Amino acid sequence: MLFHTWTFFIFFAVTIAGFWALRPTRFWLYWILLSSAVFYGWWHPYYLLLVFYSTALDYFIVGWMERGPRLAKPGWRLAASVVVFVGSFAVGLTAPEGWGGLAAAVGFFAVVLAVGHWLRSRRAWLWASIINNLSVLVFFKYAGFAIENLNTLLARLGTGQLPAAESLMPPGWEYVLPVGISFYTFQSMSYTIDFYRGIIAREASFVRFAAFVTFFPQLVAGPIERAKNLLPQFAKIPRVTLADVSDGASLFLVGLFKKVALANYLGPYVDRVYGDVATQGGAALALATFAFAWQIYFDFSGYTDMARGVARCMGFRLMLNFRNPYLAVSLADFWSRWHISLSTWFRDYVYIPLGGSRVGSLRLWRNLLITFVISGLWHGAAWTFLIWGALHGLGLIANRALEQVAWWRERCPRLAKRLVVFAFVCFAWVFFRAESL
Repeated sequence: MLFHTWTFFIFFAVTIAGFWALRPTRFWLYWILLSSAVFYGWWHPYYLLLVFYSTALDYFIVGWMERGPRLAKPGWRLAASVVVFVGSFAVGLTAPEGWGGLAAAVGFFAVVLAVGHWLRSRRAWLWASIINNLSVLVFFKYAGFAIENLNTLLARLGTGQLPAAESLMPPGWEYVLPVGISFYTFQSMSYTIDFYRGIIAREASFVRFAAFVTFFPQLVAGPIERAKNLLPQFAKIPRVTLADVSDGASLFLVGLFKKVALANYLGPYVDRVYGDVATQGGAALALATFAFAWQIYFDFSGYTDMARGVARCMGFRLMLNFRNPYLAVSLADFWSRWHISLSTWFRDYVYIPLGGSRVGSLRLWRNLLITFVISGLWHGAAWTFLIWGALHGLGLIANRALEQVAWWRERCPRLAKRLVVFAFVCFAWVFFRAESL
């Protein structure tokens, strides 16, 4: 269910009517949760089980984490859990056709609980949550990519092939990437990590936490909200003013214009050129890349504007996700303006834990590369996305070196800096948009 379709307009009309009718009662939050379930289940109803699984597990893990010590010595119990973990996947791979994935998931869930029960430490529960969330994400988003590349390697070595990811799905399930899984997985993980760090308190209400993870305006395309911002908004009846409705409607219409009138207009030309690269000249490819830079901006920022507008009409405030990124005067400035919720997520939960910028040059370069390679893979399971991320990591390394040059830092015109940054970003977009290497 996309924001720019009649289906969504009808859905939102029903949702907002029910929301206003139930606002005076305690059932308004249940209505939002139900609406979010309908919105997400519109694509594949059975994938509601995945988002419910991640939501429920993180809710209970934080409760168990609250009662445990911060650290505990792992000893032999951790080694035993690793053996059981590997064994559960071995059993899953040898299970009857169609049930391998389910068998592996059940075994893995048991191991997650066993690790937390045995170690009884907050750190163990944190890692249980992280491993669980990433395992689900990796299986649905990257298993096919990994198996395909491993089978290519095995074929060259003349050995047997790994089973396709589709064969691990239960009967009746398709191996399809669940819509929004990258977004809600990161949002749920941030809650667990922030609780462990002492940034937020545990959310006692499962309904409020589930509403936070599944809130339909930002469920499938962001922004990736933090618990400290969005969760408190579900703790009381939203106060909706005429200004909220007016601003929300304006945001939605601006986003709709970006998406339908601009992004969708540029899309066919970009698809035509990139779909037949071999017959295109350099000028056509350059123009198509320039067009794609604006297409992806209008598409993504437009969808975010619509999400923020829908939420605002209901009295909820979502974070700003784009801030004129193509006016950036440096690559670091670009990443402070582009997909802000994701870039700050990687900064807080990957880059800084690796050591951030308060380390030597070599470690700093390593931290930037690791962070942006992971960011590239987050966007898609393909070598092209990995290269796109690596290019931005290398670009940020070069950006730091360039900032040490006095002429560039103090005398170079801002317009020239903006053109250089935009040219680099467009060059990287070539790999992002390319269908293959």
